Amino acid sequence: MNQLLDLVERFGGSVVFAIVFLDQLGFPIPTIPILLGLGALAGSGRIEPVSGLLVAIVASLCADAVWFQLGRWKGTRVLGWLCRIALEPDSCVSKTRGMFARHGVKSLLVAKFVPGFDTVAPPLAGLLGVRALPFFLWSGAGALLWLGAFGGLGFLFSDRIAALVEAADSLGSTLVLILVGLAVAYLGWKYHARQRVLRSIRMARITPRELHELIVNGPQPVLVDARSQSALDEFPFVIQGSLPLTPEEIDKRQLEIPREREVVVYCS
Repeated sequence: MNQLLDLVERFGGSVVFAIVFLDQLGFPIPTIPILLGLGALAGSGRIEPVSGLLVAIVASLCADAVWFQLGRWKGTRVLGWLCRIALEPDSCVSKTRGMFARHGVKSLLVAKFVPGFDTVAPPLAGLLGVRALPFFLWSGAGALLWLGAFGGLGFLFSDRIAALVEAADSLGSTLVLILVGLAVAYLGWKYHARQRVLRSIRMARITPRELHELIVNGPQPVLVDARSQSALDEFPFVIQGSLPLTPEEIDKRQLEIPREREVVVYCS
């Protein structure tokens, strides 16, 4: 960490820009500790705080602009790719769509504080047709809030953070091995949990052809349309006779689902 902060002190804005830009593109960079370190450098007078903050905001907006334009060009394909590489791809799209459906473009104000949503939100905004000016205004405000929060903490506690950085460097490779081991254990646990859930639901899936056969020839099933409101706005096609029930409404409206027939749920 000390070497990285020394690079920032030597080369200034270019290193700050590269760190924030790559992080907002989705590269696995430990940005929060770095932001705390940058704030500590500003607090100790080793870098100029205002210009550093402006450079970081511009870097964040540049990365957001890339994803926003990709969302406009490729739409669902880009969003699907981002969610496929997530640890919880089945809920990734629905959660981001749900947040946009509830709060609109204003959700960009807090997007960078929500892991996963920070990268998915800009292409989703492009996919949903958000205009460029509101997008950049709210995205810029979110970047200012995010950078100011963690950089400001580093600024306020610069002496203590500097001591922590020195202690971490003194541990050297031991600390790196501990952090890598914890990361591998977490990823392994998430992967195992996901595979367990997939195994439990694999036999409960039904193909569109099988559903059509049930509707035409077999016992009429209860169809539940579990898509979010933003997904319905984008693709307004609805299977005739289905019950619209978003994931947020399931607890409140579950008694509306008949229990005497087979229930088939479909979503995006």
